[in-house]
Amino acid sequence: MTDGGLYARIWARIEPAAGRPFLTIPDGRRWTFGEIDALAARFAGALANAGAKPGDRIAVQVEKSAENVALYLASLRGGFVYLPLNTAYTDAELAYFIKDAEAAIFVCDPARREAAPAGPKVLTLSATGDGSLMAAAGDAAPFGVEARAADDLAAILYTSGTTGRSKGAMLTHANLASNAEALLSIWGFRADDVLLHTLPIFHIHGLFVALNTSLLNASEVIFMPKFDVAEVRRRLPRATIMMGVPTFYTRLLAEKDFGPADCRNIRVFISGSAPLTIETFDAFKARTGHEILERYGMSEAGMIASNPLAGERVAGTVGYALPSVEIRVTADGRALSSGETGVVEIRGPNVFKGYWRMPERTAEAFMDGGWFSTGDVGFLSEDGRLTLSGREKDLIIVGGLNVYPREIEESLDALQGVAESAVIGVPHPDMGEGVLAVLVPAGGPAAAPPLTDGELQSAMSALARFKQPRKFVWMDELPRNAMGKVQKQALRDRFADAFASK
Repeated sequence: MTDGGLYARIWARIEPAAGRPFLTIPDGRRWTFGEIDALAARFAGALANAGAKPGDRIAVQVEKSAENVALYLASLRGGFVYLPLNTAYTDAELAYFIKDAEAAIFVCDPARREAAPAGPKVLTLSATGDGSLMAAAGDAAPFGVEARAADDLAAILYTSGTTGRSKGAMLTHANLASNAEALLSIWGFRADDVLLHTLPIFHIHGLFVALNTSLLNASEVIFMPKFDVAEVRRRLPRATIMMGVPTFYTRLLAEKDFGPADCRNIRVFISGSAPLTIETFDAFKARTGHEILERYGMSEAGMIASNPLAGERVAGTVGYALPSVEIRVTADGRALSSGETGVVEIRGPNVFKGYWRMPERTAEAFMDGGWFSTGDVGFLSEDGRLTLSGREKDLIIVGGLNVYPREIEESLDALQGVAESAVIGVPHPDMGEGVLAVLVPAGGPAAAPPLTDGELQSAMSALARFKQPRKFVWMDELPRNAMGKVQKQALRDRFADAFASK
């Protein structure tokens, strides 16, 4: 990789497009590539003046904004390591991440300044006031592009930490660049593409997938603060690409008059961060004529696989390995044949460097030959198409037999009256674990359960007896994280005593 790492590649693409629109904000403000680049240069200068050196961690917990994008680019430009943090993290969670990463600078919204953890220098994105990065940037000389090697760190992303201590995935300039370049190729980015961006940018999906590809393609981005159905429908006709989580697509389908007119200029809808149900895929195609392109990725590797842009997109699968990425499925240390279910392992230029200051956890995650164990469970078709069954930690063992929740969830989601489901294993006094299904009624929170337990059990009769749920629970909604992923650990905690002896 050339000196300057990822930012050098980005700058080579956006410098000729300096006068073109980059971020179009719904409030009417439009930032050109040149304006964002200039602000990033000043931010990098202000961070350096505040004491940041190449390799230092810059922790960021701010609301989505154009200035936040410039701060990300400033970190790349200055050779710093960008550490985005979920805006929903509590003070205690925040303190852990800041301490663990040994952040040199923490950039936050003004309201959180007083509660900021001790240690790093604290700055805010406010226009004025003590510690204002904006004010400091106004006095800073533009910073050049710091030379970076391919293996230098560009970012650290902390895993969700639903069980155990959160781990910081170390991503290099080569990891991010190779992934974005591969996506540009397989998703066929064009010179006139316009991306509708409604995702948060503290996560790999909204930050590295959506923004890095747009920057390397010099594409305009309709930059919305969050997903709002009415606002999305207003902006969608100007876009050619939309990236989202499955919840976005189900919310669009809930609009009775949503249809082809809304999507008249869209060439591809992309979904990720959580499983897309076959029902949503089919309903969206029937309503709009578009087949949603589902892909598969994770914090430790960016994007891993994708359904094809040109070719069959199979509902319920996540497609084929990206260029230069290899996928295999293993069990007990041996590679499995096509159709056999096991743990998904990967290797390629997208795979992270390791977990921040956790050499033991890093060693556990990597197998001989450089293969990384994703912790996901699935199988490959004969032609290499990957289907996921769930997480290894979500595996349910009933009387010594393996049960994969995804198979049961697909059967439940297909039932009329069921909006969505989550299948979990909880302690059972006789079988070790019992299968419990949590269901959301299609009629919304106020709806009564549309199916009795007897009807549900009858509908599950096509499954082997040990796979069939022993108990059904109805909830208004499933607990989710910021990216729409169902939090099964929260469900396991809540229903841990469901089969307890009375």
